[in-house]
Amino acid sequence: TYCIIPSLRGRYRSVPMERLISQAKYLANNGTKELILVAQETTLYGKDIYGKKELPRLLRELSKIDGIHWIRILYCYPEEIDDELINEIKNNDKVVNYLDIPIQHANDKVLKRMGRRTSRQDLVDIIGKLRQEIPNIVLRTTLITGFPGEGEEEFEDLLDFVYDMNFDRLGVFTYSCEEDTPAARFEDQVDEEVKQERKDQIMEMQQDIAFDNANDMIGKELEVIIEGYMADGDVYVARSYMDAPDIDGMVFVKADKMIVSGSFVTVKIVNSEGYDLLGEFIK
Repeated sequence: TYCIIPSLRGRYRSVPMERLISQAKYLANNGTKELILVAQETTLYGKDIYGKKELPRLLRELSKIDGIHWIRILYCYPEEIDDELINEIKNNDKVVNYLDIPIQHANDKVLKRMGRRTSRQDLVDIIGKLRQEIPNIVLRTTLITGFPGEGEEEFEDLLDFVYDMNFDRLGVFTYSCEEDTPAARFEDQVDEEVKQERKDQIMEMQQDIAFDNANDMIGKELEVIIEGYMADGDVYVARSYMDAPDIDGMVFVKADKMIVSGSFVTVKIVNSEGYDLLGEFIK
């Protein structure tokens, strides 16, 4: 009800698997080590052209490509995450244990007005199942504050949910009216100041959660991909499986040897600084 993009679905179709595999092979041959899969609804990949969801099969085929070390999945609607996909993430060594699940809200009334196909309990169930089946999975989500009809009670419900779910990564946007969407015509529009205050409140809570989670990583070993070198800090800039490029944190690595960008190395986490980790090169 709040986004115009779904009305475009009839104009676009899934890219055939053979073409995706061909593109991935080309990238791998030219040095790409990580593939990121993203779509308007990634979990539904292939349903329009193959008659069923084929994301798990696509993951299996992409993982056969030499040179590809990590495969990351972004933008998976929670109601479409099924056992087959969970098992593929769990058992495929190249698919990193990271999932981006856009939920937008957690209050049943607001979810219904948004046109979402999940309830709060549905969200609790799928998040619980993911963490039970894949204990080290990192979950990212996005939320919207100030959707029409979101009162204090609905917002407090969302706030409680964020606290209980302890998301590893979380972003918040304030609701904005998009022309020609049903939500733009809803009554009970929320003041911009209130939207921003609610966004800030969630982000303050999430910051504490994220900083605590980062601190819990101290003493652990992680595989990271080296992305560059910071001469002023004499550290390498890297990412772990927990970090999607450009949107998540970094791992800053101290090493007594030169490491080529694009290399995968193992580091021991020795400290954390906010959202970022500090590590020492092991091998």
